[in-house]
Formats: sequence, structure tokens, C-alpha cells
Amino acid sequence: ESARTGPDTGRYSFVGSEPALIFKSKGDEVEILNGTGTRKFRADPIKELKGIFERYKYAGDTSAPFTGGACGYFGYDLCRRFEKVSSLAKDDTAIPDIFLIFSDTVVAFDHLKKDIKIISAVHNKGSFDRAYDDARERIERAEERLVRVRSTEHRAQRKSGSRKVGNKIESNLTKSAFENMVRKAKRYIKAGDIYQANLSQRLCARTDVEPLDLYKVLRKVNPSPFACLLEFGEIAVVSSSPERLLKFDGRRVDTRPIAGTRPRGKTRFDDRRLSRELLLNEKERAEHIMLVDLERNDLGRVCEYGSVKVNELMAIEEYSHVIHIVSNVRGRLRKDKDRFDLLRAAFPGGTITGTPKVRCMQIIDELEPVMRGIYTGSIGYLGYNGNMDLNIVIRTFLIHKNRAYVQVGAGIVADSDPEREYRETLYKAEALIETLEMA
Repeated sequence: ESARTGPDTGRYSFVGSEPALIFKSKGDEVEILNGTGTRKFRADPIKELKGIFERYKYAGDTSAPFTGGACGYFGYDLCRRFEKVSSLAKDDTAIPDIFLIFSDTVVAFDHLKKDIKIISAVHNKGSFDRAYDDARERIERAEERLVRVRSTEHRAQRKSGSRKVGNKIESNLTKSAFENMVRKAKRYIKAGDIYQANLSQRLCARTDVEPLDLYKVLRKVNPSPFACLLEFGEIAVVSSSPERLLKFDGRRVDTRPIAGTRPRGKTRFDDRRLSRELLLNEKERAEHIMLVDLERNDLGRVCEYGSVKVNELMAIEEYSHVIHIVSNVRGRLRKDKDRFDLLRAAFPGGTITGTPKVRCMQIIDELEPVMRGIYTGSIGYLGYNGNMDLNIVIRTFLIHKNRAYVQVGAGIVADSDPEREYRETLYKAEALIETLEMA
């Protein structure tokens, strides 16, 4: 959902229903569930996913960028399939690397035009008339659900607001342990292994909060252009990410890196002062440019020669609790490549690993005590129409076994102050902690 709207990064919100297929993977173990049963086997999950989409020939609605296909997440630890990264960290949540639901019916809300479309796929496998009638029935059911949602909205709002956090929020790292992790990363930088690395801590609290209640509060506390609510049985994901990893539409590719953060001020004057300070800070500028270059290089691996450009450089974006420096990199995908090649080239995003990317991922695996799971992976959609839009999983809750997990990180460079980097992670967590306490 685009809870913070704009013409490019926040125009549409989507709701998927009528799942036709569920795709999950962990390592090379793939599980596919559809109307005929469940298949479990070993394979390259990305090749299997590509094979599913190759069965479809799309000839339908172009009025919205997503009109049906797969919605879900790609966890950070999928990186081990793309690059040589070990598995030293503990996999304590053991959630799937990929979890996607193929939705045959989509409700698309256009924030610019203020209209809603209900779109359902017609699978022309046998009788076209029967398939068309099935799609119409799905649209009617979706319309009925929308009417019911409107009638129960007021009652649902009255129910929310009770605190459901059972214990205090705890980190998997003490302050001193995080600062020592920063010092170790700085030693790698001094030795010439890396130029910059993103390191994180994970916060956790016991809770019985309903994911929908949590999402309703989060979208008010921290509205973002790449927000979502995913409910996958015992796993739920509640996200308010501000950052796009990849958008693929036609042959055009966009990535929108964020690097550079300050807390919001108390007044507009404070915000302007902090924004100027952020843009003039040599450390922040150098780190941002370094990561923009990394994204340019990633796109350059699969885009047409000379097509990769920085079309927006070092803009300021304000969110509820923080200010960010943001750029946009654009290219045109080569004709011999597809969106899965693009995903392999750019995943995970460089802003949440560091540069050079592969060595940073190896150091992250060495220094961080637990696997990242969904954190700094990607959430989004892959359409039957060939489009793709994926965020970077930050500012996000994982709800799993009555626990709410939040992970927050900071970019480490040669002159980073360990205590300041620790504080930056807490700034980024403020909106999420506030949300959990309010839901």
C-alpha cells in the first residue's frame, strides 16, 4: 500500500485475494500449494518461479501496474543463493526465504484519480466462457467484501487502542556489543576489505496484537510509499518501508537508494536546519554517493550500455520521525535479460549491505548474531503482465509465534562514531516502538 502518496512512488495501493497458488522456499527446498495439493521438491527457487510465470501469456488490462500475479517477500538470506556468503549466524526464526501468494483477483486503488478497480484473471485453459464467468464471480465476491469492510470500519476503529505488549522490548545486542560490532567493521574498513557496511540490531517483544490492528496504527504513525500487510498463517509482516529496491515496467528499471539520516526536529525551522546539516555533512555525502555508485553498477550488469543514469541526486525526504537523503537511478533492461536476472543482479539492496556488496554480506554474516530473515530483503509484487515493484524491508514488523520483531541498522564508514551509530538505529526504531505500544 502507498500510505504516503506521490505520482511515482505512491500512486497505487493493491489488495490481493482469491489465491490460486502459494510458493515457498527455504534454501533449495521448494513448496508449491495449489488447488490440486502440495508439492515439495529441491530446486533453484528463482528458476522455478520464473517457470511458473512462463506458463502465462498476458493479454489484459493495462490501466494499473499490477493486475494479478504474485505478492509477498524475498528474505535477505536468499543472498546466499546469489553470492558466496556463508551461514555462520543463527537462523532462530527459520522462516521461509521466499513466500509468495499468486492472487487472481486484485483491488487497485489509484490515489491520483481517486478510483478503485477490481480486476480478476481469466485463465483460458479450457472453456473460455466458463473461465470468464468464474472471473466475474470473483469480482462480485470482492465487491461484496469491500462493502462489508466499509460497514464494519467504525466498529473496528473503536476496538483498537488497547496495549497488547506483554513484556518490555529487548534487543539481541547490548549497547556495548553493538558498538564493538561497529569497531570491528571499522577495522575491516581500515584494512581495505570494505568501504562501508550496514550493521543492525534486532528488537523483540512478546505480543498478542492483531496484525491488522498494528498496520492501521503504523500507517498513521509512519505513512510510507512502500507499506504492506502480509498474513501468511503463522507469519505476518507489517511494513512501512520508505525505500524502493526495484521497479520494472516495460523495459525501464528504477532503484531509489536511501542513505543519510537525521531525526526530525521539533519545528519546521529545525527540520530545515537539520536537512541543510545533513546535505553538507561530508561523511553522509560520501557514503550516499558511494552507495549510488554501487546501485549504478548493479543495474549496469543487466541494463543497456549507457542507459543507466542518476536522474535524481541527493533529495531530502521527510518522514514522521526521520529525514533521509534519497536518490533515483534509472536504466533500460537489455533485451536478453528479464526481471529475474534483474533481481539476481540487484538483490539485496546495497544501502543495507554496504560496498563492496559481497564482502560486506560476508562480514555481516560474521558479525551479526542472527540471520536477518525478512529484514533488508524485499516485499512487493511480480505481475502476470511482466511488471515488478519491490521495496527494501526496513521499518517493518515480523509477527511470528506471538513475538514482534523489528530490526534497525546504520551505515558504518571509516570515521563512524560507534555511539552515534547506535543512536541512529534507535531513531529509526522510534516510530515502530510507538506503533507497538499504541496498537
